[in-house]
Amino acid sequence: MPSTVLLAELTREHVRELAPRATAVLPTAAVEQHGPHLPLATDTFACTAVCQRAAELASADVPVLVAPTLPYGFSHHHLPHPGVLTLSSATFAQVVRELGDSLYRSGFRRLVIVNGHGGNDELIRIAARDLANELHMSIAAASYWTIAWRALVTEADAGRLGQLPGHAGAFETSLVLALRPELVDRAALPPARRGGGVPDAQRLEPAVFRAGVRLGTGPGYNDDPSAATAEAGQRYLDVISRAVAAFVVDFHRRHPEA
Repeated sequence: MPSTVLLAELTREHVRELAPRATAVLPTAAVEQHGPHLPLATDTFACTAVCQRAAELASADVPVLVAPTLPYGFSHHHLPHPGVLTLSSATFAQVVRELGDSLYRSGFRRLVIVNGHGGNDELIRIAARDLANELHMSIAAASYWTIAWRALVTEADAGRLGQLPGHAGAFETSLVLALRPELVDRAALPPARRGGGVPDAQRLEPAVFRAGVRLGTGPGYNDDPSAATAEAGQRYLDVISRAVAAFVVDFHRRHPEA
C-alpha cells in the first residue's frame, strides 16, 4: 500500500480500497493578485502546503487523503488588477459541489473542505450544506485560519505583525517566504499601510459593501509586508498544520463510516 497522502498519486484500485474508511480533504484556493511583491498563487501554495502537512500528521491516527487543490476561486473583488483568474461565485460553488460528488462516487463518505482564500469562505459552506443535503456523506468546511485561529493568536502571536490573515500583508508574505522565498520580489515590497492586530476571537459582523470600493480599486495589500520573515511564516505553518490535523482527526472519529 502506498505511503502517500496525496490522492492524485494513487491508482484507482488503491482509491477503491481506501476511500470508504478514509477522510478526503479538498483544498480550495485562488490565483489572484497579491500586491506588487507576491506571486499570484500565494493562496494556492499556502493551502496546499497546510493540507498536505496536516494530512501527514493526521495519518498517524486516521486514514486521510488530500485531493489536488482547486486553484481557482471567487476573486472578482480583485479586478481590475492583472493576473486575476476568477470564477463567478455560482460557478465556484458548483465546482466544489461537483468535486464533492465525484469523491462520493469514488467511495468517500467523509469530506473536509479546507479553504485558503477569503473570497471562497462563505461559498464552501454553502456547497458543503448542499452536498450534505444531497448525499449520505459527512462534510466539514472551513478556512484554515478559522480552524487555527486561536492557536495562531495565542501560540504563534500572528497578529503582532499585522492583520490576520489579511491580504498580501505580513502574514501571507511570511508564509511565502517560508514556502517559496525565491518568488517574493523583495525589491517591490510596498510601503506600510495602517491597520493591524487582531482580537482574541473572530467576530461575526454584518457584511457591508461600499459602492465602487473593492481590493481591486486599492493598492491590493494590507499592513506592512516588509515586516514579514521566513521564521514567522514557518511558525505559522507549523501551528496551522497541527490545528488542521487535529480538526481532521476529530472530525473523522466523530463521523463513523456511513
